[in-house]
Amino acid sequence: MNDVQKSSDELARDERGLLYNPGARASMSAFALDGDTLALEAVAALRSALQAVDRLRARGAGNRGLSTGALDVLMRLGVAPDEGMTVGELARAGGVSSRNVTGLVDTLEGDGLAARVPDRQDRRAVRVQITPQGRTWLDDFRLPARRAMESLFRGVEPDDVAALRHLCLSLVENQRRVERYLEGGGATGRVVG
Repeated sequence: MNDVQKSSDELARDERGLLYNPGARASMSAFALDGDTLALEAVAALRSALQAVDRLRARGAGNRGLSTGALDVLMRLGVAPDEGMTVGELARAGGVSSRNVTGLVDTLEGDGLAARVPDRQDRRAVRVQITPQGRTWLDDFRLPARRAMESLFRGVEPDDVAALRHLCLSLVENQRRVERYLEGGGATGRVVG
């Protein structure tokens, strides 16, 4: 039980020298089949890594007045076509709801970093574009963000970074496959590959 109470900052190394979180391992053992906690620990580690990256991004973006969500939208607008993107396109690209993006666009618009403009092809539609002030904001943010990511991945081989990307996106693909299966009437409680 002491392992469960340990701080998430306290990591250990297994017999192969690989990092693990003793607290996560202990708490996941209650859910593991046959004592195998590896997949559950990996998900907990992925969540911890995401939180660490988000904290770092929030520190960088927060010191400049933007939430990480608003920063994501601004970055997408920074590489969008000149006509901008719809709120729906931004939502799909970010994997969030249109309602969420609407609030983020409101924030960016209030800060002068983005603007809603009429769609040239469809007068009923509205698109969101980055403003010149938004481009300047991104330019000012680029170097500190690059330095932060370099620090975060210091000592990690490029092949390992590519493998991490691949593993994370493999999880995304598998989640989508499961979701399609469940939406297709396979929601019998049993998921098959």
